[in-house]
Amino acid sequence: MQKREQGKSGGSGGGNAAPPPKRGRPFGSTAASVASASAADSVAPSTLLGPSLQIHNSFSVEQNNKRIVLALQSGLKSELTWALNTLTLLSFKEKDDMRKDACLAKIPGLLDALLQIIDDWRDIALPKELRKGQRTRTLGANSVVTGFGNEYEALGSIALLPQSGLGSGSAAEISGQKNTSKRRRSEWWLDEDGLFNLDDEGRAEKQQCAVAASNIIRNFSFMPENEIAMAQHRHCLETVFQCIEDHIVEDEELVTNAIETIVNLAPLLDLRIFSSPKPSYIKITEKRAVQAIMGMLGSQVKAWHCAAAEFLGRMIINPDNEPLLLPFVPQIYKRLVDILSLQAFDAQAAAIGALYNLVDVNMDCRLKLASERWAVDRILKVIKTPHPVPEVCRKAAMIIEHLASDPQNRTSLLAYENAFAEILFSDGRHSDTFARILFELTSKPNNKIAAARGIWGM
Repeated sequence: MQKREQGKSGGSGGGNAAPPPKRGRPFGSTAASVASASAADSVAPSTLLGPSLQIHNSFSVEQNNKRIVLALQSGLKSELTWALNTLTLLSFKEKDDMRKDACLAKIPGLLDALLQIIDDWRDIALPKELRKGQRTRTLGANSVVTGFGNEYEALGSIALLPQSGLGSGSAAEISGQKNTSKRRRSEWWLDEDGLFNLDDEGRAEKQQCAVAASNIIRNFSFMPENEIAMAQHRHCLETVFQCIEDHIVEDEELVTNAIETIVNLAPLLDLRIFSSPKPSYIKITEKRAVQAIMGMLGSQVKAWHCAAAEFLGRMIINPDNEPLLLPFVPQIYKRLVDILSLQAFDAQAAAIGALYNLVDVNMDCRLKLASERWAVDRILKVIKTPHPVPEVCRKAAMIIEHLASDPQNRTSLLAYENAFAEILFSDGRHSDTFARILFELTSKPNNKIAAARGIWGM
């Protein structure tokens, strides 16, 4: 098995390989992208976040950093629009543009101010009518211990009762009424919608500002000088994972920005940060974070499940994250095999990249993937079609080589011996790889080392 330190995107041999490239936003990432593209010329300027803004060459972030942060924190529409437009232009970097003024280290408090805008929207995003209310428990209401989690309150109220049986019933009723009235008074403010309610226009502006803030954070994640600060910022990761967790009801553009942000931060991301002593704003655990990604992996939106597959492929390389992902490995590779059946080339590339890393670091995945129905057929189809990106075809061939290297997979892979031989003689690009695969499948363990591999699965 190759070492984790070796680059995944390099050749089959060793050597220093370049890190995986950053993802760009795929076309069709949102449901409204096609409609917005066709009607882009007819959109009135009043419906946009603000007027078009061009930053003068003499604009200095170091001199205006406090103004930008204060404008984000003020909540004033004009100041907020100016700050978001300015940061959008500063955070967007063209290929030939070396703009380093938007480094988060140069603007203290900027990331927290942007996250606060997203949090403000999420506080009002779900209407009160759609929230799940508490169920009223009537079974065993006259019993001291109901079995529904109210034993402590019930037993606590008994301690206040007099020892004699005389008048105990009335005392229990009085104490119950007091407790009920106290709970109602404490929950009165939570039941009200608030004094300053937002109309539909105000909610739309809040949502638009949150999407703009998430887009700025996404742009920041593409800059190498911001990666470490963002990957170690617990509030940033919690907000991003919470948006991904609520992808069914949350704004599509906000979710797309969130998933692309963590894909860019995946090589430096350590899920143990959610159990660290750093201050927590949203109670996100490691398990909830992985479950949120699994929900995106099972989504029918191509941009979302492609990004989730790419994220999992990058996360599994980190040995600190592997124990947290192991319980979900059977679900991961089964879903990746399903994605391989799609006709979209980018979806196939994302699934092959994730499987390539999974079979390299996880023995259980190597053993079960070879026996998974349609898995080898779909991997071979990527090679035979072939995929327009040669690197994807190379990784697909390497996946089969990893499977053939385990003696326990020989029986299931020998059924594809003719297909392997056909690729060996017809495709010169992968002839070396499939020659090694056929050698592994047909060679017999005639020495002690090979016997040990067959017994212990080394």
